Amino acid sequence: MSGTTITLPTTLLDELMSEIKAKSKTDAVITAIRDEIRIKKQERIKAVAGDMEFTMSADRLRHGKKRLG
Repeated sequence: MSGTTITLPTTLLDELMSEIKAKSKTDAVITAIRDEIRIKKQERIKAVAGDMEFTMSADRLRHGKKRLG
C-alpha cells in the first residue's frame, strides 16, 4: 500500500466514519472507494444488460455441457 496525503472536510469524514462504523479514517476512505468502484461496475453491467442476446435457454446455460469456467 502506498501513502497518499489528501485534504478532506472533517464533517464529511466524520459522517462517513459514523455511517459505515469505521475504526479509522483510513478504513473509512478505503471502504468508500471500494463501494464506489463496485457501484460503477454494477452500472456498467446494467447498461449492457438489455443489449445482450442469449441463444440458449437459462436451463441449458446452467446445466449444459458447454458451461463457461
